[in-house]
Amino acid sequence: MQVGNARYISATDLPDSLPVFPLTGALLLPAGQLPLNIFEPRYLEMFDHALRGNRLIGMIQPSLVEPLELEPGLPALSKMGCIGRITSYAETGDGRYILSLSGICRFRFLEEVKTSLPFRQAKISPFIADLNSAQEEDSVDREKLLATFRSYLEANKLEADWESVQRASNLTLVNSLSMMSPFGPAEKQALLEAPDLRARADTLIAITEIHLARGFGDPDTVLQ
Repeated sequence: MQVGNARYISATDLPDSLPVFPLTGALLLPAGQLPLNIFEPRYLEMFDHALRGNRLIGMIQPSLVEPLELEPGLPALSKMGCIGRITSYAETGDGRYILSLSGICRFRFLEEVKTSLPFRQAKISPFIADLNSAQEEDSVDREKLLATFRSYLEANKLEADWESVQRASNLTLVNSLSMMSPFGPAEKQALLEAPDLRARADTLIAITEIHLARGFGDPDTVLQ
């Protein structure tokens, strides 16, 4: 997989530890693009640190099953996140970064790394199979996925750029729709933890159908 000017082909291309950014409700997936607005001092320092190095950050949600804090202000982390590479950034002039993370592969959170730095770091085990997830594209039921997406748009009186949708690969389509979906943290984590691309597509279809059946068509609910 090529992300920006870097190529990630095998385990040797990825670190076994990296800074992690806990953010509830945020979902990054391989080949996806996650925009971020960074303003907290500790996270500004984290991104400065990453920019001086390999530009890699681990996006992860606080644990949804272990709400206990390890220390004040340090919630337990979920067991899985996604490695992202900073592929674009801009300084705003008022102390913020506007940047984009490009998803590389998911990782298993192993343990926290003790550090004197103000941000958190973790030992990880990358999902190397994600580097070749394009090989799974033919397993996706694209027709059903698009039909469900169309139903969601109609229920919420939204429109889409169908020309761009039709051009998108199955990998881009599944992961982008999963990331843009307006679902809650638990559902986002389920999409992240789906074992493969087909399972993620099936999970996205199932979640969307459940919400539509419950009258999810809320005009104030839009794709992010």
